[in-house]
Amino acid sequence: MPNITPFLWFDNNLEEAVNHYASIFKDAKILNIARAEGRVLTITFELNGQRFVGLNGGPHFKFTEAVSFMVSCDTQEEVDRYWEKLSEGGLQGQCGWLKDKFGLSWQIVPKVLGELLSDQDPQKSRAVMQSMLKMKKIVIADLQKAREGNVAA
Repeated sequence: MPNITPFLWFDNNLEEAVNHYASIFKDAKILNIARAEGRVLTITFELNGQRFVGLNGGPHFKFTEAVSFMVSCDTQEEVDRYWEKLSEGGLQGQCGWLKDKFGLSWQIVPKVLGELLSDQDPQKSRAVMQSMLKMKKIVIADLQKAREGNVAA
């Protein structure tokens, strides 16, 4: 079965970006660095087991929000850590979305979000959705309070 590997086009800051990501993701691995005329051309790397290839391609193409990488977090501490580290120097968006300092879009999402949004009680799931829509970084306790608060209503 063929593998699908995201291929990321950077201006000329690929090595800086890969080192930045490697400092954030504990299981990061740099698998290969290809050089041409003394400069880094491509780097193959892994973040939490997901393989990527990055290219120093120049200023021709930019990242857009049309593609993002979702980081599923077990705890609020993980959400907080990835949110702070990846948004540093970038832009914090709504509902767990951010753009890092290289322009790459990420979604920092607690795993429990799907469960909370798909509650069998439509009022509870609607309350969770309304709460999330007001957030930048997703806060699990606030989503749970919204769901519980709706029960009493």
